[in-house]
Amino acid sequence: MTQLKTWMLLGLLVAAFSAQATGQDSLDLFVRTAKTGRADFVQVVTAPAKDGQTARSRTSSGVFEFSRPNRFKFVYMRPFEQTIVADGETLWLHDVDLNQVTARRQAGALASTPAALIASAADLKALEAEFVLSAAPAKDGIEWLVATPRAKDSALQSVRVGFRGKTLAALEILDSFGQRSVLTFTAMQTNVAMDPAAFTFKPPSGADVIRQ
Repeated sequence: MTQLKTWMLLGLLVAAFSAQATGQDSLDLFVRTAKTGRADFVQVVTAPAKDGQTARSRTSSGVFEFSRPNRFKFVYMRPFEQTIVADGETLWLHDVDLNQVTARRQAGALASTPAALIASAADLKALEAEFVLSAAPAKDGIEWLVATPRAKDSALQSVRVGFRGKTLAALEILDSFGQRSVLTFTAMQTNVAMDPAAFTFKPPSGADVIRQ
């Protein structure tokens, strides 16, 4: 359930104005022109420190695919197998070890999430209806844009979207509980041929299906 919460709970200020404009353009270009995409990812989730204890983190990795506007898939391969699929109508989470599937209606659920920023929205105007977009300092060759949900009851505090040139490089998600999730993308390919069947999901035989 942790990965689903992270995604249900989804980046360029530099000193000069021109750099900020470049960041806005990078996001706008990505949203408008990247109709499909595929990338490897590594995700590091860090829980806030409590009662003087050191903050704990956990790392997972897998493959991400999307087909704009409303279909995407995260396949977590390590350390545990999980699959998250949005098929345009339903958001599915399959926990392989538990043989458990959680399903919830997709409509409206993704509007102010990181998925809207990278896979769901059709244009920048649609994003600006859900997020306040502002700039953040460039670092390590990556330029950042900060997206803050407009909804006051959002489970997110902010999402930082990072681009290396015109390529999506990273997401940094801070949720309302102070948990930080950093996704780093590599081998990003856009506008690749994508089988529509890649975004369909059928619960495995014998799986416990929970509908929310």
